[in-house]
Amino acid sequence: MPPASPALAAEITEIAAGLGAAPATISPKYFYDAEGSVLFERITRLPEYYLTRTERAIMQAHGEEIGRQVGRGATVIELGAGNCEKARRLCALIEPGCFVAVDISADFLHQAVDGLRDAFPALDVRAVVADLLGELALPDDIPADRRLVFYPGSSIGNFDPPAALALLGRMRALLAADGALLIGVDLVKDVAVLEAAYDDAAGVTAAFNLNVLTHLNRLLGADFDLVQWRHRALFNREKSRIEMHLEAYADTLVTWPGGSRHFRRGERIHTENSYKYRIADFAHLLELAGFASCSCWTDPGHAFAVLLARP
Repeated sequence: MPPASPALAAEITEIAAGLGAAPATISPKYFYDAEGSVLFERITRLPEYYLTRTERAIMQAHGEEIGRQVGRGATVIELGAGNCEKARRLCALIEPGCFVAVDISADFLHQAVDGLRDAFPALDVRAVVADLLGELALPDDIPADRRLVFYPGSSIGNFDPPAALALLGRMRALLAADGALLIGVDLVKDVAVLEAAYDDAAGVTAAFNLNVLTHLNRLLGADFDLVQWRHRALFNREKSRIEMHLEAYADTLVTWPGGSRHFRRGERIHTENSYKYRIADFAHLLELAGFASCSCWTDPGHAFAVLLARP
């Protein structure tokens, strides 16, 4: 077998370090292989998963005002673009001059971008495969003026506050003085509603969480047995976040080339956080990242917010 590329070797080192940590962790970016991306799209259509439909309703209700503030002909840069479904609605609203889709899942991204090109044949559409945890570098020929960074779905909640601040700072660095950030943020609400959104009755979120082990088996050469693990989701009130874990049903040994770990019954691997904000707290985070002003729209129940922030 040929040696791993430097990028893959770095990933393997990162994964192994996470599995060896106390507690064990897996970065949520490893959810998004091809199967994980498909499962996440299924999650967004579940009745318990209010985030996608609530954000869509806000965009529909306030789209005229959002479009007026953004203006037409901007260069839209969508981070974590996924299937580009939200991009379609935004492009119809503001008629951008250029659209740049950024995502970590290459095959899924290129398929989505092809669909967007079919829907908007006159639009200059680009695909950039990138990890949002790293440097956000765009091709040199992407227009530098009137950029709109688009980060919907409350994906910012997957980062703890220092990492979220750092990511917002990298977004700010993509913008000139005439740029803006359009971002979705999930808000604090009833715990039962929050936990159901991450532990649906149909078990799709459980399958999504467990699929990360399949991805690691393939990427790392590990031997996780999925039947030995179960999905757990809970709200941590102190840290204002949903936590997702994988919990061992019984004592189990997991091995991979160059390493192994014995997991005790009930021991967990922490796979994802999803922070829930109050609007004032998130506005303060934007200010710390270098955004000087913002507009905010919510649904009638104040479950979710869409913010337009400017340098």
